[in-house]
Amino acid sequence: MNHPAVLVLADGTLFHGTSFGYAHPDAPLFQTAEVVFNTAMTGYQEILTDPSYAEQMVCLTYPHIGNTGINFSDNENAAQKIHAKALIIRELSLVESNWQCKETLDFFLQINQTPGITGVDTRALTSLIRDKGAQMGCLLIAPILTEAHIQKALNLAQTTAGLDNLDLAIQVTTPKPYIYATAKDKMANPTEIVVYDFGVKQNILRLLAQRNCTVTVVPADYPAEKVIEQMPDGVLLSNGPGDPKACHYALNNTKKLLAQKIPIFGICLGYQILGLSLGAQTLKMKLGHHGANHPVMCRHSKKVFITSQNHGFAIEESSLPKQLIATHHSLFDGSLQGIKHQTLPVFGFQGHPEAAPGPQEMGVLFEEFFSLVQSYQHYKLTKIMV
Repeated sequence: MNHPAVLVLADGTLFHGTSFGYAHPDAPLFQTAEVVFNTAMTGYQEILTDPSYAEQMVCLTYPHIGNTGINFSDNENAAQKIHAKALIIRELSLVESNWQCKETLDFFLQINQTPGITGVDTRALTSLIRDKGAQMGCLLIAPILTEAHIQKALNLAQTTAGLDNLDLAIQVTTPKPYIYATAKDKMANPTEIVVYDFGVKQNILRLLAQRNCTVTVVPADYPAEKVIEQMPDGVLLSNGPGDPKACHYALNNTKKLLAQKIPIFGICLGYQILGLSLGAQTLKMKLGHHGANHPVMCRHSKKVFITSQNHGFAIEESSLPKQLIATHHSLFDGSLQGIKHQTLPVFGFQGHPEAAPGPQEMGVLFEEFFSLVQSYQHYKLTKIMV
């Protein structure tokens, strides 16, 4: 059943609309989180299920949402659940049409107990966030809206803490290690990759598995000593939500892995953790980057890549130590998008080279990672023979 709904921002701005998805049948619902906008034209299922959106409400700038429904193969987390706190859209499609469609977006939100609001002027909301920055908001849904309800929602929006100093990776990570894929050709020197799950997207794991890898996924706080005992050929630090500075366990583990000179590839939150472990600093961005059409320039080749982005924190370029070099920059705001160590087989990228949703142009970074891995395998083999 659809109810009146209103999104109340911390600055007091109200956006009225109609609820869809999950709502209490008789009592008001208050959902509080940071409000961000995403400029992707497609991929709402991947966005909703991306663990990096934990504790965030997502406003989609594309106006017509839900027309392809939901399928069983595009979820981006192992638990197959929604991580975003709420969905904010202009118009919910009345019909679904896609050969993979299994259920409606409305039903998907209901079974995941995730509220949504439609009928919002998403252009106005996006402009406000663009000018003032991402801010806290409270989505209020009730059979009958009252001024008392709205005042309570405003108080929640103004008093709920944001993402600064908030460790969310430990909340979305796998509870125990598991093997995602086993190398098919075991006679061809199969590659062993360990993935630290800070909120890993499934497409990262799919792309690793395609390369004759044994892919082992470990919890966010898994001891580095146990990883080193496995003698992997490479370590990937995954994407995830929250403030990288709050992930003290990840910083300590990464420093221990760096001392072993194992190839390391950091993506999104993993990239920020890598930078902090090497002496750089991070900051909370005014807007963050959320979308599938962000231009990024490679500093070496001067090529421009259209990328998928989803982050609210960034590495401060002026804080880079001498051993780190900047490799990529955003053409939207000039922010740092990539780093590379000058002597260690270590690098990272702020965006999402695995896309899902979005362009796949930065998939070349996986090839760069595997080039480092192969060199490391040769080094290990030579060391054993000697």
